[in-house]
Amino acid sequence: MRAKNWQKPLPWLVVAALLVLWEVCVRAFDVPLYVLPGPIDVVEALFADLGTLFPHALVTLSEAALGMVIALAFGLLLGVVMDAFPVVRRCVYPILVVTQTVPMIVLAPILIIYLGFGMAPKILTVVLMCFFPVAVNFTDGMSQVDKGYVDLVRSYGASRAQTYALVKLPAALPPLFSGLRVAATYSISGAVVGEWIGSQRGLGYYLLRVKESYMLDKVFACVVVIIVLSLLMNGIVRLCQYIFLPFLRRAKG
Repeated sequence: MRAKNWQKPLPWLVVAALLVLWEVCVRAFDVPLYVLPGPIDVVEALFADLGTLFPHALVTLSEAALGMVIALAFGLLLGVVMDAFPVVRRCVYPILVVTQTVPMIVLAPILIIYLGFGMAPKILTVVLMCFFPVAVNFTDGMSQVDKGYVDLVRSYGASRAQTYALVKLPAALPPLFSGLRVAATYSISGAVVGEWIGSQRGLGYYLLRVKESYMLDKVFACVVVIIVLSLLMNGIVRLCQYIFLPFLRRAKG
C-alpha cells in the first residue's frame, strides 16, 4: 500500500516537468509568440481574457449539460427496450455501432443546415457523441446480470417491471456510470465541435476567432478551459457515482 501511495503524484510530476521543459525551450530558442507560446504566456492570456472566456465557457457548459441529460434519458429508455426485446437489440445495436464510424465533424454541418445556428445543433451534437457509451454500457450491464437473481425474484411473484426495478436496473448502475464518465468527457468536445462549425458564442466560436488572428496564446488558453470543463463534467459524474452507489465505496474500502 505504501509503495502505491508514493506513486500517486508521479503523473503530476511528469506534467510539471514537461511544462518546465516547454517553457525553457521556448525561452532558450526565443520562439515567437505566434509560433508557440510558453506556459507562462498561456497563463497570462488566460487571466487577461478571463472576462471574455467566462461567458463563452458558460454557453459551452450549458450545451454540454443539456446534451448529457438528453443522452442519458434516451440511453436509459433504449437500453431497457433493447434488453426487454432481444429483436430490437439485434436490429438497433449494429446501427449504433455504425453511427460511431461517422466523424462528428462531418455531421455537425448537416445539423446546422437543418437546425440553424442556435443551441439546438450543438446540443444534438453532444447527444450523438454521448448517447452511444451510455446506451451500450447500460444495456450490457443489464444483459450480464446473473440469471439466478432474476429467477429468484420471479419465483416470489415479481412482475417484469419489478424484476427490472429490483435486480436489473441496480445491477446495471456501475456500467452505466462508466459510460457516463466517458460521455462526460466527450460532451464538452461535442459542444465545441458544433460551435466551431457555426455559432456566434461559445468556446468553439472563441477558438476559431483567436485562431484566425494568430493569437496562439489565447488559443492555448481556450484549450486549457476546455480541458478544465471536461474534467469538471467527469468529476460531477464521479461525485454522483460516489453518492448514489455507496456499496462501491464499501467494496473499495
